[in-house]
Amino acid sequence: MKRLTISPPLAAVLLAIVLFLLSGFLPNGFGGNLDVAAAQAVNIVRLSVFLGIIAAGQTLVIISGNEGIDLSTGAVVTLTAILTYTIVNGRNEQVLPALLAVLIVGGMIGLINGAGVAFLNIAPLVMTLGMAGVVSGLILVITQGNVSGAVAPIMTQLIARPVFQGIPGAILIWIVFAALMWLLIERTTYGRHLFAIGTNRTTARLSGIRVTAMVIGTYALSGMLAGLGGFLVVGNTGVVHIRIGDPFLFPSIAAVAVGGTLLTGGKGSYFGTMAGALVLTLITSLLTTMQMPESVRRMVLGATLLVMISIYGRQRGFRQ
Repeated sequence: MKRLTISPPLAAVLLAIVLFLLSGFLPNGFGGNLDVAAAQAVNIVRLSVFLGIIAAGQTLVIISGNEGIDLSTGAVVTLTAILTYTIVNGRNEQVLPALLAVLIVGGMIGLINGAGVAFLNIAPLVMTLGMAGVVSGLILVITQGNVSGAVAPIMTQLIARPVFQGIPGAILIWIVFAALMWLLIERTTYGRHLFAIGTNRTTARLSGIRVTAMVIGTYALSGMLAGLGGFLVVGNTGVVHIRIGDPFLFPSIAAVAVGGTLLTGGKGSYFGTMAGALVLTLITSLLTTMQMPESVRRMVLGATLLVMISIYGRQRGFRQ
């Protein structure tokens, strides 16, 4: 008898649906009110957008293999959020220059990470952790603990508020972003080479793939995507502080694992990360609704990560 298998991305989506339905039975849940349920569902997806985009760079780094991971993501999100807030300073005409600036800054930080990993053979965990410390220190030097600026009205309008049939602009941005990520991973030479170096770098090098350039470029792209995440986060919240990116570091890694991207490799890679981001955001929302303290929320998220990895760790054949 043929065994029924469910891909990790689909399993994550099904888990999100079950969790959302169960949330309706909580004291502060939507109960049987479909209008409230729809509004809550839209809000949860909106909150998932920022984690999903930040985790995109983590997805690429993890797919690249060699125990790749980017622990500087949270610090980069914080730095670029502060830069956005300061450069824009409430002016619509400064939004595009700010976006360009954060992409360049994030890309440069990622470039340094990639160079350290590729040229100096520093372990990714050590290299990116050290860079996180450098960036965090730089933030304190620049801001002295105080951040001044403002978000432009157009950012709030396009990111935080509904722009089409009650759908927030952030969700529409995520849809376009997901399509571009799918094209990058599944339909470009870069995507094919990325999976090749993630599977076996020696074989990839003998096949003519420029492994060093791929590694450096992937970490640079991860930094740029973290920068984009910082830009969108501050556009959604309207405020910024010197720890705004910290809550995204662990979930950005967990989203990749929960969605199965780390193990499946290939079809639906970024869609798995999207599903993982949705699950983690929903769990956080449920725990917040239940008024659980931060310590309990962290424990539950960590346990969720371990359970999902233990389940999908038995399906490594997908990666082949």
